[in-house]
Amino acid sequence: MRIKSLREDLDLTQAEVAEYLRIKQNTYCQYENGKRQLPLKCLIALAKLYNTSTDYILGLTDER
Repeated sequence: MRIKSLREDLDLTQAEVAEYLRIKQNTYCQYENGKRQLPLKCLIALAKLYNTSTDYILGLTDER
């Protein structure tokens, strides 16, 4: 999953993205580290935030 690199590309902190998703920062950290599965609603929200497709976030395509 590419959520960490996308976040870093925009110079956002985990806390800022977690606030956007309305979740706790440690929960978001677990998504980035692969310790928790990213819920569909968060995946869609992140695709909107990063202006990319869910397929790109999931690594199914290299086209942003």
